Amino acid sequence: MAHVAEWKKDEVNELKDLIAKSEVVGIVNLLNIPARQLQEMRKSLVGKATIRLSKINLMNLALEDCNEERENITGLSDYMEGQAALVCTDMNPFKLYKILEDSKTQAPAKAGAIAPEDIVIPAGDTGFPPGPFLGELQQVGVPAKIDKGKIVVSKDTVVVEAGEEVSKAIAATLTRLDIKPMEVGMDLKAVYEEGSVFEASLLAIDEEQTLADIQSAFNKAFNLSVYAAIPTEETISTIISTAHRKAVNVAVEAGIVNSETSDIIIGLAHAKMLALAGELSSDAIDDELADKLANRASAAAPVVEEAPAEEEEEEEEEEDEAAAEESALGGLGALFG
Repeated sequence: MAHVAEWKKDEVNELKDLIAKSEVVGIVNLLNIPARQLQEMRKSLVGKATIRLSKINLMNLALEDCNEERENITGLSDYMEGQAALVCTDMNPFKLYKILEDSKTQAPAKAGAIAPEDIVIPAGDTGFPPGPFLGELQQVGVPAKIDKGKIVVSKDTVVVEAGEEVSKAIAATLTRLDIKPMEVGMDLKAVYEEGSVFEASLLAIDEEQTLADIQSAFNKAFNLSVYAAIPTEETISTIISTAHRKAVNVAVEAGIVNSETSDIIIGLAHAKMLALAGELSSDAIDDELADKLANRASAAAPVVEEAPAEEEEEEEEEEDEAAAEESALGGLGALFG
């Protein structure tokens, strides 16, 4: 039987203890992360999560030993690649993913690196005076010229397509232009929680869209509850208000007089009476009714004033424009809170 070094046994036991104490266990890839940046990332996770780098075979042994108590946790072994490490925390997997993504920083492209997306050198002034750099740009396929004493890129140019390798010449050119197309950080591969293993792609959610979807779902549920007259804590006041408004409308249409409808019914009857009287000849109505019709007509008629002088007209136009602008701004303020 092969002898197993004590330090390996101790390492596996420490990993098992760490896994057992954590609600959530994940696998991250630390490949190509500079030591200084990795240190800063570790500091940002103090009190939130623990990163433990170890040999892949030892981490797999620890997961196997924990599989009885943490069913299906060995599924994490499928995601160990590159410079794999365990991340152990009590945080929600979605929150863990967001923290790790937010901790990523932009970095220069190194020769041999694979472009995660199209790398573009934008059009415009490079800030470099005429010199050998013009030839370097042209050699990597970038259309450049001299304009007003500066090297200028004529149009946006894709120098490396997504998934392609960055050449030494392109890496040097990007560095000189201070273009940092690479993203450096802990790459979360998968997370284990309560018997399930979630790939990182499942944890990448659009927070704004998710919030909008939840708000839309709430509004639809609210409307359904109101229309179906299903009382809840959120809808009971709206249901009662809607029922009250409908009851008042029915009473008014039916001419049922009560404390809620009397003023409305009298007002409608008065308006109909005046409208009917307005269709009659002046001989058919008395003086009191004629006065009421005259007062209604004068209240509705526009007031015609003497045309102001040219200067006064200009002043009034400026005042009207200012008032319109103020009204529009007020409307926008009301709309957007």
